Amino acid sequence: MCGIFGYCNYLVEKSRGDIMDTLVEGLERLEYRGYDSTGIAIDGDELDSTMIIKQIGKVSALKQEIAKINPNRDVTFVSHCGIAHTRWATHGEPKQVNCHPQRSDPNNEFVIVHNGIITNFRELKTLLFNKGYKFESETDTECIAKLFKHLYDINYQNGHELDFHELTKLVLLEIEGSYGLLCRSSHYPNEVIATRKGSPLLIGVKSEKKLKVDFVDVEFPDECNVGKPETPLIAANGKAISSDDNNNITVTTNRKNPNAFLNGNGHSSNSHDDNLLPIAANEFNLRYSQSRAFLSEDGSPTPVEFFLSSDASSVIKHTKKVLFLEDDDIAHIYDGELHIHRSRREVGASMTRSIQTLEMELAQIMKGPYKHFMQKEIYEQPESTFNTMRGRIDFENNCINLGGLKAWLPAIRRARRIIMIACGTSYHSCLATRAIFEELSEIPVSVELASDFLDRKSPVFRDDICVFVSQSGETADTMLALNYTLERGALTVGIVNTVGSSISRATHCGVHINAGPEIGVASTKAYTSQYIALVMFALSLSDDRVSKVERREAIIQGLKLIPSQVKQVLKLEPKIKELCKTKLADQKSLLILGRGYQFASALEGALKIKEISYMHSEGVLAGELKHGVLALVDEDLPLIAFGTRDSLFPKVLSSIEQVTARKGHPIVICNENDEVWMEKAIDSNLETLEVPQTVDCLQGLLNIVPLQLMSYWLAVNKGIDVDFPRNLAKSVTVE
Repeated sequence: MCGIFGYCNYLVEKSRGDIMDTLVEGLERLEYRGYDSTGIAIDGDELDSTMIIKQIGKVSALKQEIAKINPNRDVTFVSHCGIAHTRWATHGEPKQVNCHPQRSDPNNEFVIVHNGIITNFRELKTLLFNKGYKFESETDTECIAKLFKHLYDINYQNGHELDFHELTKLVLLEIEGSYGLLCRSSHYPNEVIATRKGSPLLIGVKSEKKLKVDFVDVEFPDECNVGKPETPLIAANGKAISSDDNNNITVTTNRKNPNAFLNGNGHSSNSHDDNLLPIAANEFNLRYSQSRAFLSEDGSPTPVEFFLSSDASSVIKHTKKVLFLEDDDIAHIYDGELHIHRSRREVGASMTRSIQTLEMELAQIMKGPYKHFMQKEIYEQPESTFNTMRGRIDFENNCINLGGLKAWLPAIRRARRIIMIACGTSYHSCLATRAIFEELSEIPVSVELASDFLDRKSPVFRDDICVFVSQSGETADTMLALNYTLERGALTVGIVNTVGSSISRATHCGVHINAGPEIGVASTKAYTSQYIALVMFALSLSDDRVSKVERREAIIQGLKLIPSQVKQVLKLEPKIKELCKTKLADQKSLLILGRGYQFASALEGALKIKEISYMHSEGVLAGELKHGVLALVDEDLPLIAFGTRDSLFPKVLSSIEQVTARKGHPIVICNENDEVWMEKAIDSNLETLEVPQTVDCLQGLLNIVPLQLMSYWLAVNKGIDVDFPRNLAKSVTVE
């Protein structure tokens, strides 16, 4: 949801045309996240002025708007900061006035792009309206821009010329909610502010010379101002206004000692005494005049470019050196340097932000020979499933080694229960593996939708293990649930795809699924990789149980064959394509039946068909068929049933016979050369899709692939844009 991109060049001469092209191309790389309008802000023709160009629709519409306005592309800038945005409407419908960037006033003194939701924007809007500010849009973001101007003007009138990051601290004290934002201002030319809370933001660094160090120091206020803004907010009467600390939870990294949980001391406290430390004299209280990473040998300025984004996919073309901001970081870029500020120092918080090297390649985020990213990602599953297991499973000795969990396994094994918390497809991967977790670990497992878990305020205890599963690692509801469980002292585990994401940093331990970038809105390869990662987690928990040795070995050897078996299932595409053209064409509704391990497959398959082809589809537990759903069955209703072999096969067979007895004609996903289905296909006019047989708990990995292909071809046949389904976004960063 929404995408942020910014570009700053320092002593690197660029034309306005080059800068606009860089910003627009950055937005194109963010298109997959879902959006309905776009915009950019760059330097205008007048000194210290800002030009805003924005338009509803796709990035192509923005290009047309730029061509229509026709700004002088040949003007050159030795130093410049530009910002850009793709908006997914939350406050105010898609209209040009609601597009980002949003401005503080007609002179564009402060210009903002923002991801997230400001929860107290109505109160801020009322306050600013009473101060005489006129609002142009319906957005919450405009409040931030006007708040910047209001606080700047008040302090300036009282003789206080604030530094840009000091002003930002005062603004952030007043806003509540989630945000990732960039701000540029005519009062601070060639400078940009980037800050985040609950919404991802990273900074790419590109320079000809090697950086002096591979980190940036975090700068804190002086000792006397710990926990307060460096410059007090000045009221109209000249007196300082004191502000209470924001009660919102700030999640820093939680890589605590696992022994603390074994000793029963792993709970987190959120009192001020625990979270804030007085900074002793001469200890970490230096204000750095230069950022060490950008020092040159001779002291002369170093040419450098910065790329700010909410997603690494828009940065990878330019540089692989990136820094991930953490919640409440205020990044200030000026004079070719990157400074990171914080208002206070938390216990255990890192004093630096490392500059990391992205392992992503540009080819990974390109379609290649495929028509859509979704199609590409379906066909990448033989490779992505293998990459999830690479270096983690010793197939010869039947051993699992998950480095991110190894030290924590003794504490996890002592848990009273395991709570899996996720949304959407990630929820289904948890549901698919719950039974094998309970079987191998003998620990009760509950699977929760993050939003419902929060709504119920479900009790969580210190001896609970909370597992958070998310492709992006930024899902808003999942992050809020993570904060909730951390407050209550539970040990948290993250299963994510995106390295450096909020969930991966905030949890105590976890596993990266290594599926590679997933661009298509409908999750495919991330689902199968999450499934495998969770199975490996369950296997790790049981590696000390002699009674489970044979079962573990069978599963591990089954995992070895999964990549080649997925490749085999993909050969069903021509038959599935034909079914979509004939039996499923023009249908309004679809039922998918599954039981046991395949109930999750039914739910996930139904979700894929819903979100991509816009056909109503419902995953049904086969055991519940006679409790109401059977009333829907007739000769016209299309059904898909999972009839693969496992311990529940006789019960599934009975359910399918109930369907055929009522003139239903299900499409049955079954194992290859299964005599039962071969006979029934002849007798009952059944269509079958044959998949290889594997261990029962892994069969869902193979069974889901035909439904992924089915959802894809149903959508393509309707002329739907598969990668950008209506009303949906890839990364859901708002509640």
